[in-house]
Amino acid sequence: MNSLTRFDPVDDLFPDFMRRFMRRGVGDFEAAPPEIRLDVTEREKDFLVRAEVPGARKEDVRVQIDGNYVSISADVKKEKETKDEKGRVLVKESSYGTATRGFSLAWEIDDKASSAKLDNGVLTLTLPKRQGAGSKLLPIS
Repeated sequence: MNSLTRFDPVDDLFPDFMRRFMRRGVGDFEAAPPEIRLDVTEREKDFLVRAEVPGARKEDVRVQIDGNYVSISADVKKEKETKDEKGRVLVKESSYGTATRGFSLAWEIDDKASSAKLDNGVLTLTLPKRQGAGSKLLPIS
């Protein structure tokens, strides 16, 4: 898909802000699925993305690339168990959900050359810039 969009970092932050705000007002913050926190670094030929997806297994994480837009989603299962001194379960709290995060980059991504690795709850994406897909200055006549 070759659509022209203007990059606005506020567009990426606002949905996350509203989601956090609504979670605090609606219910138990601990019971909500975790948020995916990102570190995005632009390098000469690619972008390096590190995303926190604690509690997610490799088969439960999905990454979708569409031009310059990247979407990460993860099915997360969280369990907390409290036992007494005899080993009997007193309380067991579980939460299940899907955490999602999407963001736009300044360049289109070469999805065929991209790679993803999950290690200890950190998803590392290497997203090469698509050659010839950068911005161009249009001469005015």
